Amino acid sequence: MTDWKLIKLEEALDYVIGGDWGKDPDYDDPGYSFAYCIRATEIKNWETEKGKTASLRKIKKANIEKRKLVSGDILVEISGGGPEQPVGRSILIDQSVLNFEAQIPKISTNFLRLLRPKSDVDSKFLNFFLRYFYHSADITKYQNGSNNLRNLRFNDYLNINFPCPSISTQQAIVSKIEELFSEVDKGVESLRTAQQQLKTYRQSVLKWAFEGRLTNEIVKEGELPEGWTWKSIDEVAKIKGGKRLPPKHQYSEEPTDYVYIMAGNLKYGTVTNKPTYINEETYKALTRYKVTGGEVYITIVGACIGDAGIIPDNIGNSILTENAAKIIDLINVNNKYLAYWINSAVCQSNIKSKILSATLGKLALNRIGMLEVPVPPIVEQQKIVQEIESRLSLTDKLEEMINQSLQQAEALKQSILKKAFEGKLI
Repeated sequence: MTDWKLIKLEEALDYVIGGDWGKDPDYDDPGYSFAYCIRATEIKNWETEKGKTASLRKIKKANIEKRKLVSGDILVEISGGGPEQPVGRSILIDQSVLNFEAQIPKISTNFLRLLRPKSDVDSKFLNFFLRYFYHSADITKYQNGSNNLRNLRFNDYLNINFPCPSISTQQAIVSKIEELFSEVDKGVESLRTAQQQLKTYRQSVLKWAFEGRLTNEIVKEGELPEGWTWKSIDEVAKIKGGKRLPPKHQYSEEPTDYVYIMAGNLKYGTVTNKPTYINEETYKALTRYKVTGGEVYITIVGACIGDAGIIPDNIGNSILTENAAKIIDLINVNNKYLAYWINSAVCQSNIKSKILSATLGKLALNRIGMLEVPVPPIVEQQKIVQEIESRLSLTDKLEEMINQSLQQAEALKQSILKKAFEGKLI
């Protein structure tokens, strides 16, 4: 490592800018022009979209010139994150990003910082380092804010140590990293394919179940089995919405006996992830919206709109978010049967047709009540649930194995980067 030196991140940069990028004009001002504004939200799907979901806005020409991106720029997220996602992810701007509608400039926005490396620093090498640093435990030392919204202490972040060899060594390391990452990515692609096949199989199981094929020897195409009938959810249950925190009430920074169930907690047919706490006063103000366990939930806003599952019996003192609804007081309908039906492809298609807004999907409670359910006798519902769960338990195990392998792949990439920045890769 004779040609390596340890410098501060700031010393590797020619140009750094952040701050507000300005507002749209209320009139046709010649001092404004169109630009694609890359926001922190684009980072989530960067690998597939490469900025194609960026917002087209009319911005002051002076601000465009300051923030106009060129190939090799790096954008660092300075606000966002959450309980399981620290803030500080980085993305590299390459020519493919700039080639999308090339006549329109791309700019960084106020929740990102634009880093432009010096001529003797390879952009890919620096971005690999920032990626390595992000996935290390050290990134958490540069965080402020609450569990649900974190901020990067950017001035401190600029002072992190950056191991910097000669430009030729940087480029050789980048080449080796990309070669090794390519091999890992081939394995990841196979795992993703297997994941998709399991997802298809899950939907096939649900399709067979609600056509009656898992519990009836003879089923006529397009007809319900004997003894089954179609009923709306309104006919067999009550639907109640959740509630947001009242004015002047806040989440608790410390654990309490009272939990507020966020939409992000409603995954995989149950309540998961780290809890968000509230105090007793807030809980009492929202007691009409509590859940006690066994209720069917359905998300009504957001990217996962229409997801359904069961509130666990050990849920304790919990309030349900306004972004979900609970289905209670079921009449001759098994709660798991109903949740599986809502998650089936047929019901999901019906849900999508009932969403009120194309830009911000919202499923109204009365429209949930209009959803129809194929209802067999209660004993057969219980048998159907058993048949579904016996089949899906194997897919759950396989999916767990795939997820573990995907985690190992990411850990392997981090190991490759660790060796790279210790000077042990080449």
